[in-house]
Amino acid sequence: MPHPNTILFSCLSLLLPTLVLAADKPPDKPLSVIVAETQRQALAERIEALGTLKANESVTITANATETVASIHFDDGQRVRAGELLVELTHDEEDALLEEARVRADEAQRQYERVKSLVAQRSASESLLDERKRDLDTTRALLVALEARLADRLIKAPFKGVLGLRQISPGALVQPGDPITTLDDDTVMKLDFAVPSVHLSALAPGLKIEARTRAQGERVFTGVVRGVDSRVDPVTRTVQVRALIPNADGSLKPGLLMRVELLIDPREGLVIPEAALLQHGTDHFVMALIEAQEPPSAERRQVEIGTRQPGWVEIRAGLVAGERVILDGQDKVRPGQPLKVLAVDDGRQSLQTLTESAR
Repeated sequence: MPHPNTILFSCLSLLLPTLVLAADKPPDKPLSVIVAETQRQALAERIEALGTLKANESVTITANATETVASIHFDDGQRVRAGELLVELTHDEEDALLEEARVRADEAQRQYERVKSLVAQRSASESLLDERKRDLDTTRALLVALEARLADRLIKAPFKGVLGLRQISPGALVQPGDPITTLDDDTVMKLDFAVPSVHLSALAPGLKIEARTRAQGERVFTGVVRGVDSRVDPVTRTVQVRALIPNADGSLKPGLLMRVELLIDPREGLVIPEAALLQHGTDHFVMALIEAQEPPSAERRQVEIGTRQPGWVEIRAGLVAGERVILDGQDKVRPGQPLKVLAVDDGRQSLQTLTESAR
């Protein structure tokens, strides 16, 4: 039977080449990765809806009296100021009556002043002065009535805005209620849309909205909520919300259908690129970069996510601002493995472009 020392020596002789090779083996080559830095962004929950545009102020211009059209002072689609003359109805009779009333009012005024001076000199009675005062008031009231009749025949813009198509012609007989044209104040547009009542507690004036319409392509219009209806529809269980959208260039028109995104719960949150997120079942993880050592390594860290936006995801727990996470190659990285950072994604380039340029 061989001696025990002989057996031990034989085993060591067999293991010695392997130990020498292990000692001479170079360390693992650092794995090249692209990282992204966690950053804070303005966030909000988004509620989608459909809404219909209305002008801030809108009216159909009509006549207040039955009369023929004497002249028209506007064109289709013209922008007008408040008080600008639009249509003149025939008013020759009113002009004559108004001139007569002015003459009578002037005469009544002179008679009143004359009797008033006589009363001061005790040459006329107070009753005569009262009679002249009554005559003066009567003629003034008649003058006001005739001025109102004349005003009904001079149709003016009640507010500034843009006119619609003309519905009358000179010489036409118009009656009260007959449409002449439309007037819309489109400098600011009202957008009414329905929101499910489950979001009622989050609705309040001042919330921001983003809206799009097919008539304007992918252009995004921003606005704010002006008010929330006081009632919930018992059939649809929705509440009407009204938002205001600036329309300085006049590109929006009343009646347009718009897709609305209402931004509720506005806040500032921590976000990372969505590509950095790893999912296992219902849990979410990231490979967080450990830069305290050289070369850096990574650790797998569980995170709690919040809202998602195109290309970004909110991190509610597990990371702090300024930390870096692996964006490309995180599924190949082992905890503690040495890494080489090729590039830092700042969001201005696509991941594919960043990867190609880093190589």
